[in-house]
Amino acid sequence: MCLLLNSIALNNYSDVFSGVVMIKEISTPSILLKNKQSFASSFPISSFLAVSMALASGSVGASGDDGLWDMSLEELGQVRVTSISSGSDTPTDKAASIVTVITSEDIEAMGARDIDEVLETVPGLHVGRNPITNIPKYNFRGITSTYTPQALTLINGIPVSSLYLGHPSLVWGGMPLKAVEKVEVIRGPGSALYGADAFAGVINITTKGAKDIPKGEVGITGGSFDSKGGWVSYGNRETAIDVGFTLEYNETDGYDETVKADAQSLLDTITGTTASIAPGSINTGKEMIDMRLELGQEEWTFRLGYQGRDAVEAGAGVSSALSPSSEFSSDRINTDFTYNFNNLSPDWNASTRASYYYNDQQVEENNVLFPAGTNTVYPLGTFPSEPLFPDGAIGNPEFREEQARFNLDTQFTGFDDHIVRLGAGYFWGDIYEVTEQKNFDAALTPRPGGLEEVGDTAEAFLPEKDRTSTSLYIQDEWLFADNWALTTGVRYDDYSDFGDTVNPRAALVWATTDSITTKFLYGRAFRAPSIAELFVTSNPVSLGNPDLDPETIDTYEIGFSQQVSANLLYSANIFYYEIDDFISFVLDTSTGAQQAQNAGQRKGRGFEFELSYEPIKSVKLLGNYAYQKATDKDTSEDVGETPNNTLYARAEWEMFSDWHFNTQVNWIGEQKRAEGDNRSNVPDYATVDFMLRKNNVIPELDISLSVKNAFDENVYEASPPPAAPFPVAFIPNDLPGAGLAVYGEVQYSF
Repeated sequence: MCLLLNSIALNNYSDVFSGVVMIKEISTPSILLKNKQSFASSFPISSFLAVSMALASGSVGASGDDGLWDMSLEELGQVRVTSISSGSDTPTDKAASIVTVITSEDIEAMGARDIDEVLETVPGLHVGRNPITNIPKYNFRGITSTYTPQALTLINGIPVSSLYLGHPSLVWGGMPLKAVEKVEVIRGPGSALYGADAFAGVINITTKGAKDIPKGEVGITGGSFDSKGGWVSYGNRETAIDVGFTLEYNETDGYDETVKADAQSLLDTITGTTASIAPGSINTGKEMIDMRLELGQEEWTFRLGYQGRDAVEAGAGVSSALSPSSEFSSDRINTDFTYNFNNLSPDWNASTRASYYYNDQQVEENNVLFPAGTNTVYPLGTFPSEPLFPDGAIGNPEFREEQARFNLDTQFTGFDDHIVRLGAGYFWGDIYEVTEQKNFDAALTPRPGGLEEVGDTAEAFLPEKDRTSTSLYIQDEWLFADNWALTTGVRYDDYSDFGDTVNPRAALVWATTDSITTKFLYGRAFRAPSIAELFVTSNPVSLGNPDLDPETIDTYEIGFSQQVSANLLYSANIFYYEIDDFISFVLDTSTGAQQAQNAGQRKGRGFEFELSYEPIKSVKLLGNYAYQKATDKDTSEDVGETPNNTLYARAEWEMFSDWHFNTQVNWIGEQKRAEGDNRSNVPDYATVDFMLRKNNVIPELDISLSVKNAFDENVYEASPPPAAPFPVAFIPNDLPGAGLAVYGEVQYSF
């Protein structure tokens, strides 16, 4: 039974197109846009050319000497611009990776309230759940693990991953959307530009600045699960310094779907107790404060962000045992300053960015690992006469973390048909003030002194460690023929705690016809071992390993897109990847300990398809489908824990002037089990949402009503598989999602 508690403790404790033409302020056009003249002969009606024309003329629908320029951008169709793929602003169909761009208009149309609802609409990306505080797992193309550190999350281009586990935070608490201007998602590797953890995919969340907030806004929202909140936004470009500001407050009791059995249910079976709270409600309540401030002029930008999380409930439990009284809090601060040297020389541009990130994890109410009346051990197979933990097994893990980054990026355009990027970076991160109160000792028996602080002892859940790294990269965008562009690059990273790594990329983009683009892509990426995987020594069953190598992945992709007409476009791509040195905890039968090892090899393949169609001016139809199959290379068994098939569709209808009705369907296919997990597969489910919005009820006053999971579909996400050597999953009936929910919103612009 010691083995069971420790095993649980380590595993748990320790482009969608909208039909909106997007021409934004473009700072550094890609080589495709830079060489618009040579491309004009090859793509008279491509979306790429439309952007080039707008950039060249400064207007939409301007005319040039060539009659091909007479067509307006709106007639040419939907154009999306992305910079996440190469650092240069490029139409998504010409980007050097498979990219989805979701705008604030899309977010409004889908009635989304949290970033996870937005990401669930991206083909090839499924948002699973972890029992701990119900945190999201961003599963790209079947690549999944306990915390999915293989997905890199950026806010305004800066990573927000904790050194602890590689996940943004165990007290993430979600992210509301009133301050979000755009979400860009790379499906595939991104380490050649972004370094560590840009492994399976990259998510970049761009927040609103002064240019995105044309006037002041104030609003309130409320609805199901006793949810309520409000926000205020303000933008000003009329003063010497541009100002953009958004402040949001949200709170909810959280949905209360039933967890049928948990880890304590298993302990009850073994030890003869009746301590489990299951069947019982999952606990997803929280309070959130989010603030974004952006100041800037032409040459510089300063951003400050704060995410405060209070009363964050424990989800299905930190040890997969329900704990309705446990609450956590977190403060996250990220700030950055960017300066652009726009006039270094006719051929050189440069920018520098310094950033700081702070993250902590605090316990507000005791983190009850197992409920009152639990027995975690029993001597020599005999049951104690009284429960070992009448008040429950309690462990309160807390820490603070700081990160600082400095980056220098330069662009050289002195070669014909080339844009060359050179960059260097330095990173420092530190985990400090690790504290832990607990009422059990290393043998998992009660501590004589009850709840005691062990933060400065060998029993602490996490060592205090720092990490530094340096990086260098070079990238070349080369237009070597009228309709061919090649992007190549390589990045070198050197880490203080596990060594160095080199990650190359290559992207060949072929403008096949006037309306068709084809891409051939290759990239290598890596995932840095977390501090827990490298250095944990306090758990007698699951131990870190300072000799770990980073996980690596090689990905091959072919993409295809066609603008069939001004109102119809689609894209499709296929991919294949191979993963080496996947980090898993391997049981040493001689010691009974599980130690982190580079023991896994995986491979995957799949297909993704997106469609946008506007049959009439007032109706837009959008959708995507994705298929993936990820397997273990040694056993050929399915990796499981994420769906092989997903389907998404949305219809937007402007019924009358200022009346908008939108509906969306999200189908998540059956989720297979990992090898050794003998449970039935997680059944498929489909949710249907509706959104009705009336603008200008009175001048500048808008109202909306959203219905989520309108038909109250049973939603379940895969719970973790059994932890060796136990054949039973700790939450055997999986993790429930929210049922029917209704929300209203009122917004006033001033």
